[in-house]
Amino acid sequence: MLETSTRQDSIVESLLARGVTRRRFLEFCAATTAILALPVTYETRIAEALETADKPTLVWLEFQDCAGNSESFLRARDPGVADIVLDILSVDYHETIMAAAGHQAEAAREEAIARGGHIVVVEGSVPTAANGVYCTIGGKTAQQILAETVKGAAAVINTGTCSAYGGIPAAAPNPTGAVGVPDLVSGVPVVNLPGCPMNVDNLTATIVHFLTFGALPATDEVGRPLFAYGERIHDHCERRAHFDAGQFALEWGDEGHRKGWCLYKMGCKGPSTFHNCPSQRWNGGTSWPIGAGHGCVGCSEPFFWDTMTPIYGRLPAPPGFGVTTSLERIGAGIVGLTALGFGAHGVAKAIQRKRVGDAVQTPVEIDRAALRKGRDEEGGER
Repeated sequence: MLETSTRQDSIVESLLARGVTRRRFLEFCAATTAILALPVTYETRIAEALETADKPTLVWLEFQDCAGNSESFLRARDPGVADIVLDILSVDYHETIMAAAGHQAEAAREEAIARGGHIVVVEGSVPTAANGVYCTIGGKTAQQILAETVKGAAAVINTGTCSAYGGIPAAAPNPTGAVGVPDLVSGVPVVNLPGCPMNVDNLTATIVHFLTFGALPATDEVGRPLFAYGERIHDHCERRAHFDAGQFALEWGDEGHRKGWCLYKMGCKGPSTFHNCPSQRWNGGTSWPIGAGHGCVGCSEPFFWDTMTPIYGRLPAPPGFGVTTSLERIGAGIVGLTALGFGAHGVAKAIQRKRVGDAVQTPVEIDRAALRKGRDEEGGER
């Protein structure tokens, strides 16, 4: 289909040199095209881009985090983390996986920044209280490191809810003054991949999109790429038919739970959460929380810990079953502005409207009190 590039530093050449067959490479391009919700005709364009693109330099920062996103990254299967680190990306700085430590590690980060054009991946929230002393690395605060690293960067990708919106560290009363990266960074294209943790397939697809089109994917109003967060979990859930039929699990281990009935009455937040978990799944696409018998906790929504808890508290009871409009109202009532504007529109249309080359950076200005107010006004059982 495509002839092998002669560039020694191209991504595809590195892959082929490590034993990845051309068929496997094209399968990866096809899978990525599907994740990005692009027409199949884009498979060739993605393949051509990866054949000619140099490995992008990646600087991965960790601040107030649990390293869950790094763990997700390390468990990538298609391609595997070794392929990502050695072939698709030039990961010049990542505290968890790099061999260097101390001054040597910091020198690697400084060298990558000096070259410019790098991709910055951030994991964890950034503390701002007490001049940022709650997170310091090598004698510098997280704020200082972030400001230094984004200079000259091509893009910033926030992995996980903490770096995107502040996450659990920013939950009330937020003693460290934790905030998300978009609150501190401007002048650089930023995209958010929230979730606890993010799905590494979405990270890989985001980077491939950047290499193919020279821009980050189109995003919703809170900075999430539409290809991954453009539709509600509830709309594609494997238990949706049971919801429509009024079949609910009422207790862990009861008959309904054993039969795979809907987990809505057990606190599932799928009707108000936007993510591609049902289609991408986890652990190599083998399973996901709802498939494993646990309801969605809404972890990809801004300030979910304040607006979606208690985890096992029900959302407001719908007036009937199988009525889509009732769920539209529920979703809007719980997550306020977050749920509006993209649930009923196809991701492909949004991408078609986006002109290639336009780097989307959406300021994240979210009123947490308004989100909480929307939930309380909707009422319902807790």
